[in-house]
Amino acid sequence: MSVIGAVAARKVRLLGLDVDGVLTDNGVYIGPVAGDRVELKRFNIQDGLGLILLKTAGLPVIWISGRSSEATALRAAELRVEELLQVPGPQKAAAFEQALTSRGIGWDEAAFVGDDLADLPILRRVGLPIAVSNAVAEVKQVAAYVTQAAGGHGAVREVVEALLRGRGEWSEILERYFAEQAAGAA
Repeated sequence: MSVIGAVAARKVRLLGLDVDGVLTDNGVYIGPVAGDRVELKRFNIQDGLGLILLKTAGLPVIWISGRSSEATALRAAELRVEELLQVPGPQKAAAFEQALTSRGIGWDEAAFVGDDLADLPILRRVGLPIAVSNAVAEVKQVAAYVTQAAGGHGAVREVVEALLRGRGEWSEILERYFAEQAAGAA
């Protein structure tokens, strides 16, 4: 696995994630169930554990999606994501900027993982732009780091590990995570 450099990794104070195509495999399953419209998405469990490890490290995470989805809201709540922004694609950068400003975090202190054209306005401004391996060419061109894994298939976990390894915190965070799990089970 590639590593994000120590200087870049230590500068990150917040990780922003696009949802569809980064946290999911870009698939949306829509159909009727008992006369109601139901939407399902596939999220990767290893990505979820990665986000828990990032929380253990004290780094906040924001999810931002260009479309509203109850499935996304349910998964974000389950993982206790700090903030979920579901706004139309053209408003993603403004919504992300507002979230950064409210936390006193500069664009240069944020990392963002994207996959498609709607992510470009954010990726062009953050300090650490990241693309998943199956991102469109324009996104890969602006990325400082491109994952080996595809979106929805462990790319977020890869980013979390690369960030924490780059910061020199990986082993410490794992120890803290296992100690918290053992304490919770007792």
